[in-house]
Amino acid sequence: MSNSAQVKIYKKTLTIPTYKTQKPEKNPLFLEKRVYQGSSGKVYPFPVTERVFDEKVNEDYDAVILENKYIQITFLPELGGRIYRALDKTNNYDFVYYNHVIKPALVGLTGSWISGGIEFNWPQHHRPDTFLPVEYSIKDNEDGSKTLWMSDIDRMYGTKVLVGFTMFPDKAYLKMKEVFSNPTDLPQTFLWWANPAVPVNEHTQSIFPPDVHAVFDHGKRAVSNFPIATGEYYKVDYSKGVDISRYKNVPVPTSFMAAHSDADFLGNYDYKKKAGLLHIADHHTSPGKKQWTWGNGNFGKSWDHQLTDNDGSYIELMVGTFTDNQPDFTWLAPHEEKSAIEYFMPYKGVGAVKNATIDAAVNLEKSDDVVNIKIYATGEFDDTTVTLWQGNKKLKEKTVNLNPQNVYTYSLKGVIGDVSSLLVDVRDAKGRLLVDYQPKKEEKRPIPEAAKVIASPVNLKTNDELYFAAIHLEQYRHASYWPEDYYLEGLKRDPLDFRINDAYGLLLYRRGLFEKSEKYFRAALKRQTEHNTNPESGSANYHLGLTLIKQDKFDMAYDAFYKATWSHDTQSVSFIEMAKIKLREKSLDQAIEFLDQALVTNGHDVITRALKIDALRKKDQIGEAQKVLKESLLIDSSSLMLQFESYLLDNITKKQVEAVFNHKLNNYLTITQIYIEISDFIAARNLLDIAPENPLKDYYLSFIYTQSGEKSAALIYAKKGEKGSPDYVFPNRLFDIIVLNSVRKTNPDDGLANYYLGNLFYDRKVYNCAINLWEKCTKLNPKYAMAYRNLPIAYFNKQSKSELALRMLEKAFELDTNNARLVFELDSLYKKLDYPVVKRLKFLQDGFRSRIWTHFMYNLSD
Repeated sequence: MSNSAQVKIYKKTLTIPTYKTQKPEKNPLFLEKRVYQGSSGKVYPFPVTERVFDEKVNEDYDAVILENKYIQITFLPELGGRIYRALDKTNNYDFVYYNHVIKPALVGLTGSWISGGIEFNWPQHHRPDTFLPVEYSIKDNEDGSKTLWMSDIDRMYGTKVLVGFTMFPDKAYLKMKEVFSNPTDLPQTFLWWANPAVPVNEHTQSIFPPDVHAVFDHGKRAVSNFPIATGEYYKVDYSKGVDISRYKNVPVPTSFMAAHSDADFLGNYDYKKKAGLLHIADHHTSPGKKQWTWGNGNFGKSWDHQLTDNDGSYIELMVGTFTDNQPDFTWLAPHEEKSAIEYFMPYKGVGAVKNATIDAAVNLEKSDDVVNIKIYATGEFDDTTVTLWQGNKKLKEKTVNLNPQNVYTYSLKGVIGDVSSLLVDVRDAKGRLLVDYQPKKEEKRPIPEAAKVIASPVNLKTNDELYFAAIHLEQYRHASYWPEDYYLEGLKRDPLDFRINDAYGLLLYRRGLFEKSEKYFRAALKRQTEHNTNPESGSANYHLGLTLIKQDKFDMAYDAFYKATWSHDTQSVSFIEMAKIKLREKSLDQAIEFLDQALVTNGHDVITRALKIDALRKKDQIGEAQKVLKESLLIDSSSLMLQFESYLLDNITKKQVEAVFNHKLNNYLTITQIYIEISDFIAARNLLDIAPENPLKDYYLSFIYTQSGEKSAALIYAKKGEKGSPDYVFPNRLFDIIVLNSVRKTNPDDGLANYYLGNLFYDRKVYNCAINLWEKCTKLNPKYAMAYRNLPIAYFNKQSKSELALRMLEKAFELDTNNARLVFELDSLYKKLDYPVVKRLKFLQDGFRSRIWTHFMYNLSD
C-alpha cells in the first residue's frame, strides 16, 4: 500500500480563540415543567453554567485527527467528542460548518453549547455533557483502516454510548458505528441525533430524498407540505407556495423533520461552490431526517453573532438513529444493547442528489427531451458501467472510471416519455450495484395529521388507554404531564390491573420508595398468577426482586429472581442478579454457572463478563480469567469494569486506570456500586482510592466499612465526608440512597448527608421526604445556606407556605451574600409576593453597592 493510500490518526494541540465560561452554579437546580426540545428540561444532577464572558482568549485543545488522501476529520474529545472540522482535501471544501472560534451560548440543556462541526446528541437532544470531556481510545485495524473510539456514561440515567469513527485508506467517507447499551438493572430510554452543521447562503439547499413530501415540527405538533410549503408553518404564511428546502426562503427559526422516507440519505448542496455533505444510513434504524435553522432574518443574524465571530450562517442537518422526531425516545431493556452504522461524506458537482449510497451519489433530471445524469463516487472504481434504461430498453451504456476527484456527467437528447419511465444504474467492474435511481410518478399524497394532546386521565375510557398514555409520558420524559396520574386513575378502576401495578411499582422504585413499590409488584403478581402460575412475562417477579434487594431481603429476592428466569424477557437479567447474590455469599461456582446462563442470551453484556472474570480471579483461575478478559475487551475495550479487572489482574497500571475513568466521579461510583453489591469490598476500596476527592467518595467508603463490620473506620470516613466541600455534590443513583441512609446512622450529627439525600428525593418528586431532610439539615448545620435556599422551593411550590419560604430564602442570603443566584431568587420571590417595586429596587440597589452586583447583573442579561 502506497503512502498516499494510508490512513493517519494522530493527536495535535489546537490553539483556538475561545470565549470562556463561568464556573457552573453550585446551587442545585430543580427545573420541573421546563420544556426542552419537546421533553423534560430537568438538569439535576448536572450543575448549570449561567454566564459566558465577552473576552476572547487563546485556548489549547487536545485534538484527534483522522486523515487519508481525500478527507481530514478533526475531533475534540474534551468538548463532548464533537467533530470540529471535516475537510474535503480534493477541493479544499469544509463539508461541515467550520467555526474558527469556540463561542458558547446558553443554548444547551445545562448551559454551554457551541455551533459548528458535528455534535452527537444522546440520550436526549443537546445532551447534558455536550460541553464536557468524553473517554476515547485509538485502534489500528488489520485492513489498514483506523478507528477512534469514544464512550460516555450518562450521569442522569446510567446508559452508555460507544461510537467508533473509522476511516479507510481509499474511501472519501467516515464510518460511524454506534453501540447504545443499558448497564443498569432498569429499563431506560434514549435517542440519538447526529447533528452536523453546514454553512449556508442564498445558494444552498437542504437535499431531502425525493419521497419526502411532508415534514413535522417537534413532537409532530404541526405539519407542512415539503419541499413546497403551501400553508402556515411556524406562523409564517407560505400560502403562495414556497420552497422551504432553500435556506433563503425561511425567515424565522424553524425545524422540520421528514414525516417518512424509504431512502437512506440526507444532505445539502451549495450551488455556487458545487459541493455539499451527505449522510448515509439504513432508514430502518436511522429514520430521522431533520433541518433546523435560526432563520434567514434579523433574528437569525443575531444568533450568528452570538455563536461565531466571522463564519456566518449555518443550518443543522440532523439525522436520528432509533428516532424520527424530537422528542422520540426508544427503550433499552436492562443490560440490552442496540447498534447502528451511519456514514458522513463530502460530495460535489452532482447538485440535488436523488439517491446515494456509501459508494456513490446520483442525480437524474429530465427537461423536455434532454436527460442529464451526474455521478459522484467515494472511491476509485475503474471500468464502471453506467446504464440508462427506459422500461426494458437500454437507452445508453457507458464504461467510465469514477473517483472522488472527478464527477461523471452525461446528457442524452431525444428522450420521449415521462421521467418516471427512466432508470439509471451504476455498477462496478464486477457487476456490483453502486447506486441506482428511478423517479416515481408524481401523485398527490395525503399529508399526515399532527399529533393530538393526550386526554386527561378521567377522560380516557379504558385502562388500556391509561396504561399506554402513562408509558408514553415516561418514555418521552414529558415535562408537564405526570404518568402517576394515569396509573392511579387506572388502579382506582381496577386495583389489581397487572400492567399498571407493575408500571406504577417501577415508578415508585425509581423514586427510591422501595417498601411502597413492593406492594404494587405483589398486587401485579396476584392478578398475573390468578389462573397461570407460570406467566409469559417475568417483569413483576424481576422488579420485586430488585426492590427486595434494596431492603436487604436477599433470600426473598433470590426466590423472585429465580422465578423470573422462567420467562425469557427477564431470564438473563435475573441470572445476573442471582449471580450477584451468590458472589456475596462467596458461592463462586454457582455464581459462574448463573453468569454463563445469562450470557447464553446476552453474550455481549460486559458487566456479566466482568463479574465472571471477578469470580474466576477469586478462584485463582487466572488463565481462564485472562482468556475471558481478552474476549470481552474485543467487544468493548472502553468498559470501565473490564479495565479495572485488567488492573486487578496486573495487566495495566494504576495510571492507565485513571486515564480510562477520566477523573469522573460518576465513573468510579458506577463500578464501585457493583463491587459493593457482590461484597467485594477490597476491590471497591482499591477503586475508590484512585477516585477524585468528593464527600460522596468518603460516604461510599464509610458504607463499605460499615458492611465490613469496621465501625470505627466507617465513622472516620463519614466524618471526613461531612467536612468536605458540599459544592456540586448532587447524588443521583438509587444506591446513593442506601449509602446516605447508612451514613446518617453512622454519624447522626451530619446535616449535610440529610441535605444531599433531600436533593435526590426532591429531584425524584418525593417532596415531603426532601423537606424533612432539608429541615433536619438546618437544625444540624444551622450555618449552611443551601438547605435554607432549597426549602423555599418546596415550601412555595409544593406547600403554598409563602411567608415561610421567604424567611428561609432571606436566611440563606444572610448566610451566603456572595451568591448571585440568591439575589435573583429573592427578587423573584418578592415579585411573586407582590412586594412594592420601591422595596425591590432598594434591595437591588443595596446589592449594587455590594461586591455581588456586577456578577448578578450579568446573569440577568443572560
